[in-house]
Amino acid sequence: MRTSIADPRDPRLDDVRDLNKSDKSGEGLVIAEGPLVVSRLAQSRFSLRCVVGFGPKLDSYVEQYGDPGCPLYEVEREVLAQVAGFDMHRGLVAAADRAPEPELSSVLEEATTLVVLEGVGDHENIGAIFRNAAGMDVDAVLLGSGAADPLYRRSVRVSMGHALRLPFAHLEGGHTTWQRSLERLRSAGFRLVSLTPDESAVHLAEAMRGADKVALLVGAEGPGLTEHAMRATDVRARIPMAAGTDSLNVATSAAIAFYERQRSRTAFAAREM
Repeated sequence: MRTSIADPRDPRLDDVRDLNKSDKSGEGLVIAEGPLVVSRLAQSRFSLRCVVGFGPKLDSYVEQYGDPGCPLYEVEREVLAQVAGFDMHRGLVAAADRAPEPELSSVLEEATTLVVLEGVGDHENIGAIFRNAAGMDVDAVLLGSGAADPLYRRSVRVSMGHALRLPFAHLEGGHTTWQRSLERLRSAGFRLVSLTPDESAVHLAEAMRGADKVALLVGAEGPGLTEHAMRATDVRARIPMAAGTDSLNVATSAAIAFYERQRSRTAFAAREM
């Protein structure tokens, strides 16, 4: 049902109110911005509560993606700017209820490539990693200690909505104990590969060669993976760097690792033919 709302104080707009002050996670909500990300929210496991936007944006959304099956609230630009707290240039925003994340066992059941994050607290890096993982055929993201919320509004936006689609699960434990959960991955047949700029580590391609299942561990900007985490892995791997450089952005490093994993699997399959 589509309804026009002219009063920014209307309580029907509360789900998308004050987005500049809160990402709505404390209210158990997921927020999506822009037609593409809203469409991915509509197709996800999260139940839509409403879609709010400018008239032409709602028209084109319904024409391209169909009726989302929730209330559609049409507002003017000035109204949405007052409600959200900033000017929504994409002209479309949606809210959905959060849903329980998958159990780790169900994530591991069909996966062959995983990425495990430790201490990655920057929401834009989280979003970029999800986007890269989706583009490079990574099956799921596992979150260790200190990892930011993938459903934070900025993470969802930077991921282009892939944080809503790609399975993720948290690994139990605190800063020095979560690494014990990695044994469940090893028991499921995964080779655990930690990424580090340490020159004594093996080449990334060598670290993954011949492995049917791989879990790639990446750490936060600056400190990288903790020694506790790297000790819990099977091999430490490095990305070859040009002289005078020592590291890359964590999302960039992860993307290179995802590509190398994809490349090595393709090469192995070709040899088997």
